[in-house]
This record gives sequence, C-alpha cells and structure tokens, in this order.
Amino acid sequence: MADERIRRQIALLAARLMYEREESEYFTAKRKAARQLGVEYRYRPRDLPSNAEIRDQIQSLANPFKSSITGRAIERATLRELEQFLTWEYPGIDLEPDHLDDFIDRYELFRMLLAPLAEVKQSPVHHPEGDALYHSLQVFELAREQVPYDEEFLLAALLHDVGKAIDPADHVAAGIAALEGAITLRTQTLISRHMEAHAWNDCSLGHRARQRLRELGDFDDLMLLADLDKRGRRRGVDVCTIAQALGYIRSLGEQWGP
Repeated sequence: MADERIRRQIALLAARLMYEREESEYFTAKRKAARQLGVEYRYRPRDLPSNAEIRDQIQSLANPFKSSITGRAIERATLRELEQFLTWEYPGIDLEPDHLDDFIDRYELFRMLLAPLAEVKQSPVHHPEGDALYHSLQVFELAREQVPYDEEFLLAALLHDVGKAIDPADHVAAGIAALEGAITLRTQTLISRHMEAHAWNDCSLGHRARQRLRELGDFDDLMLLADLDKRGRRRGVDVCTIAQALGYIRSLGEQWGP
C-alpha cells in the first residue's frame, strides 16, 4: 500500500500542474508530480492517486472559501491568484466544481492517451497490422459500421488499448486508471472486461468466471467488442485520424446531449 501522505502530496502537486495548465492529462501530471517529489520509481500506475482524487484537489483550488488540503487551509490570496489566472485565460469560465470538466476537456485527455500508441509495436503473430494506434483506429472504424450512434461503445472500441503505452504488462488496469472519471461505467466495463471476452472465445476462461461474465448486462456488447478487436488486425486498411474519430464521437454527444 502506497504511503498515504506521499499519495496526497502527489495528488495536490498533480492538481496544481493541471490547474496552472502545465499539464492537461491526469496520468502525465501524476507521474510528473511523483518525479518532482523523488518517488517516481517507487510507484506503479495502480499506486498513484486516482483521477477522482486529482479532481477533488482541483475543486479545492477552485473554491477558496471551502478549501482544506491535508488539514491545512490554503491561503486565500494564492487561490485568488489562480482564480484570476483562469478567469483571464477563459473569460466567463464557471469555477464551481460541477463545471470543471469543461476546463479539463476529456477529449483532449483521450487524444493524449491515444497518440503514444503509434509508437507501441505489437507482436506480429497476434497483431500483423502493426502499431497499437493503427489497430485501435481499425477497431473504431468497424464499431462505427456496426453501431454508429452508440457513443459509449465507440469510445470503448477506440480506447480499449490505451494502457499499452502506459504499462504493457497490465494494459487494461493502466488504461482504466488513466481514463477514470472521463468515461461512463458502461464504457469502463467494456474496456475492463474485453480480455475476459477473448478468454471466453478461446475457452481459457474458468466456469465461474464464464458464469459471471455471462450475467453482465453488457455481455452481448462485450462479445461484439472482442469480435471487432479480433477483426481489427488487417494490414493496409484505410482508417481515420485520431482527430476525426474523436470529432465523430464528440458530435454524437452534442447531437443527443441536453
């Protein structure tokens, strides 16, 4: 178990990095904070503060009259300076906690998690198509053909392998940790269980695990994702760009959102 005091310090420093726009992606901010505190090599991705913890600290920075970090109230003058900075950078910004997601754009987070996949080379035996980004965009294109209006499923298809650029040894857990708070529970379930769906298909999943998986409300969608994941491994297939994929999904949210 990671030391809680150091964990809180990492969360606070990462929040300040994001609040002051030195970093715009949760995982990068956490690793940079750990590096600045001299504990980077002691902490695996799962030991770092969660995205929710970082957001709580950002909310504290944005609310000077309610803030208390590690039991000590932050000086109001410092918070006012930060508030003034954001107001100057983003005229009309609402600094209440419910509106912080507008400041930290989740689609920018998705872009920053997807881009490094272009450098992730995969086993030619299982992935003859090449790098992990090309594979992810293939799976997205196949998903768009199948369920063009399902925003949650399309995000799962596009983001299911983002953890490979963070921790190849456990890419599912790393990806879920990096995406925490930015995706719905359904999208999270599809990503977190897609390897189990592959194990189901190759009959390597135990009886009880198969039963638990079968009882999931999203079982059919999970099996579809596994099928598309398997099919999205072809060479020479035309795919869209990261920006085009994210633009398409964002447009669905704008079309069907409130």
